[in-house]
Amino acid sequence: MGVRYSSVFASSNGGNRYVSPRKSGQVISFHSSATWKSHFEASKRTTKLMVIDFTASWCGPCHMMEPILRDFAATYLDVEFIKIDVDELDDVATEYGVQAMPTFILIKKGKEIDKFVGAKKDELQKRIEKHMT
Repeated sequence: MGVRYSSVFASSNGGNRYVSPRKSGQVISFHSSATWKSHFEASKRTTKLMVIDFTASWCGPCHMMEPILRDFAATYLDVEFIKIDVDELDDVATEYGVQAMPTFILIKKGKEIDKFVGAKKDELQKRIEKHMT
């Protein structure tokens, strides 16, 4: 069966053509800074852990982590998994101080609670489990 990616696209007039369903078990990709900011503001009202994967299309280690992130999204249904391409949303990457990929930032109630760099499956899993409760 497999996990499908959801995406949020910005139209030329600044609106959204498609807004992703916020279903558990999916990795949500954002392609608009405005849509990301709106989603982020809404996430502050929940205690759900958010894991942001800052990635790039040219990054080999990032590609290695893609299936792992999808598996984690299917396993940790109470965690929201977000994918942000640093070249596409460079303003968001800059805001979070991303300098290398992949960078994972864990957020709860709008606050950064953990951050690490590297394609380290076990480390990501350990940090997700630590901050889920």
